[in-house]
Amino acid sequence: MTTTYAVLSEGLQKRFGEVHALSGLDLAVAEGTVCGVLGPNGAGKTTAVRILTTLTAPDAGTARVAGHEVVRDAAAVRRNIGVTGQYASVDGDLTGRENLRLFARLLRLRGASGRMRADELLERFELADAADRPARTYSGGMRRRLDLAGSLLTRPAVLFLDEPTTGLDPHSRNQIWAAVRELAGEGTTVLLTTQYLEEADQLADDIVLIDQGRAAVTGTPGELKARIGSYAEVVVADASALIPAAGVLDQLTGSEPVLDPERRTAGAVAADPALTLPRLVRELDAAGVPVIDASLRPPTLDEVFLRLTARPALIEEHAA
Repeated sequence: MTTTYAVLSEGLQKRFGEVHALSGLDLAVAEGTVCGVLGPNGAGKTTAVRILTTLTAPDAGTARVAGHEVVRDAAAVRRNIGVTGQYASVDGDLTGRENLRLFARLLRLRGASGRMRADELLERFELADAADRPARTYSGGMRRRLDLAGSLLTRPAVLFLDEPTTGLDPHSRNQIWAAVRELAGEGTTVLLTTQYLEEADQLADDIVLIDQGRAAVTGTPGELKARIGSYAEVVVADASALIPAAGVLDQLTGSEPVLDPERRTAGAVAADPALTLPRLVRELDAAGVPVIDASLRPPTLDEVFLRLTARPALIEEHAA
């Protein structure tokens, strides 16, 4: 079965002065899937989104979105995409309904069809009861849902979500997640950049880990986790035992342990499939480490990220 790609780029390059934001980025996002784009600070994620949404021209390379080339056919690309940026772009002085009707007019959805689509989206995103209140009275989650509704007025084939849940409380975040799942289920292709690894794990069919302007690793969340084996974690009785516990983990796993004095835990990626929990416990006991709990489990995406990028945090860059 031939795969049709909603987003396809080859060798994208972009430079800002001496900074190489993208250094040959290749992306391939299949139609009707959610692709999570992750990467450390300065990796090039926002720059990639700006190129794919026609806001910035690449210095080299090619990209097609919804079948259209992003430079030569920019107008056609814009007709087929929706974009929700890192911050809600609604007008606080207008009501929710007025915001959507204004967006509809700007998108040339005029008359009754634009008004009906706006009302439909207000219902869909549970904003109908607040539709005639000024948007400045909305909570952060409501403003984000209104912003997302605005990006869906034209029923786009491809939706770009750049940090859609930044700063939201867990309830509001779950509402956005539910909306993304619903859209993907209806066939919309979603390209999601996020600083929340749990978000990518929950939503993405595939993940692209960008590092230094290139796609360093690609695969499903399960495939990425399988690449680094299991994760060994030890809870010690006293924080003073963390260093000897880390020494045992270092010897057994060959990975640099991560220590958390507050939780009294030491953990490390265990790439060796021969490592077993009984062996881990025996070695800790032989070293005289007072252990409360020990476990071997599948890694989280956070641990995958730290292992594959050797960087301490996942924070979106602020590229122009």
